[in-house]
Amino acid sequence: MVMKKQLAKLGLFDAKVPRYTSYPTAPHFSNAVGSDHFTSWIKAIAPGSDISLYVHVPFCRRLCWFCACRTQGTQSDAPVAIYLETLKAELTLLRQILPKGVRLSRLHWGGGTPTLLSPSMMSELAGAIFDVAPMAADGEFSVEIDPNEIDIARLDALAAAGMNRASIGVQDFDDRIQQTIGRIQSFDITRDAALAIRERGVTSLNADILFGLPHQSKARITESVQKLLSLNPDRVALYGYAHVPWMAKRQQMIPSDALPTPQERLDLFETARRLFLWDGYAEIGIDHFATQSDGLTVAQKAGTLRRNFQGYTDDPSEVLIGVGASSISKFRQGFAQNAPATGAYTGAIRNGRFSVSKGHVFRGEDKLRSRMIEALMCDFRIDSAELEARFDLTAAEVQRLFDCAIAEFPGVLNNASGILSIPDEARPLTRMIARSFDAYDMSKAGHSSAI
Repeated sequence: MVMKKQLAKLGLFDAKVPRYTSYPTAPHFSNAVGSDHFTSWIKAIAPGSDISLYVHVPFCRRLCWFCACRTQGTQSDAPVAIYLETLKAELTLLRQILPKGVRLSRLHWGGGTPTLLSPSMMSELAGAIFDVAPMAADGEFSVEIDPNEIDIARLDALAAAGMNRASIGVQDFDDRIQQTIGRIQSFDITRDAALAIRERGVTSLNADILFGLPHQSKARITESVQKLLSLNPDRVALYGYAHVPWMAKRQQMIPSDALPTPQERLDLFETARRLFLWDGYAEIGIDHFATQSDGLTVAQKAGTLRRNFQGYTDDPSEVLIGVGASSISKFRQGFAQNAPATGAYTGAIRNGRFSVSKGHVFRGEDKLRSRMIEALMCDFRIDSAELEARFDLTAAEVQRLFDCAIAEFPGVLNNASGILSIPDEARPLTRMIARSFDAYDMSKAGHSSAI
């Protein structure tokens, strides 16, 4: 039995580790990958295949202090309109080289705040996207929605464009916590947005909530989770707040002495986790929960759950193309990231070229280690037989990799019948255990708390 004292001894409350939404992680991308790589990788996509498309809108009406995303504030629609034209130009470049017959299995608009687009802008953007590729018959079109920045006209435009999954950021409903993190969003506004989304035939609703926020207690997170459950979300992401003021300067507005300790963070997570499980949600990976009929639950039971830059996914596509400033694309050959700064991104597109500024070409054991980390993050187990078949390895070669993790976490992991697995009580260690399969230098970036 792995108890809290043993978790502490193993370093859970001190460790800083990646979230492993990719492998290698973004800090290891280099400028050795550019637009030429991206173009050749696009052209190599199999005609008639399904791909995913992510669209990044980096603007917000206000900048929340807790957020570490690449965003910029604007009270005017002028820079948004200019950015939309750039997105449309990038999509035109993509359409010119994308192989024939490609369809979209997933389309996601993220930010920033994509719902600050006007209804006509939303329609324009959707039209430009579907000029590149249509949705697949069972495709999913999701949009991140800010309840403070949405109205009936914009919801109507999104529904008309085909949105069939919406995602609402909640963070926490407690007034004091909202004031401290610079995100004022009442339960009433959130409830009204959820109801309006459902009324437009959008049957799938995601929600994000954070643990580890300043002034958060078990009583406060219990109340917030219960309020969230009253909205009946189909899928919930229970993310740990990452306090990285050296990377996100706005987080300097948040008093560090009001943050819970790592041990308290674990208690907050477990409190929220129990509430979701008591309400009948399936536990998905390390930080997601879903209804029994949701695609994530179905994928988990089928062994097809995957990990990408948005967290957990049931998307079967091998290719994810990101458009917009800072967006990251994934191909069989590697990763490619657009210029993070809006100005640099816009300048490249205006000059008729993609704005890829860095990335990574898969080499050596990248794909093997990526699969091992993904299997742990999704299923808490690695199957030696799968690795042997997929990567042409012997059982002894896989066992040597297993032994490295076993040595680092003595008495923690189960290793029997070719399966390396993490027992339920040790799951808080999952990201740390995944790190034992990471061949890259951890000192290259300041990662977030392991819990």
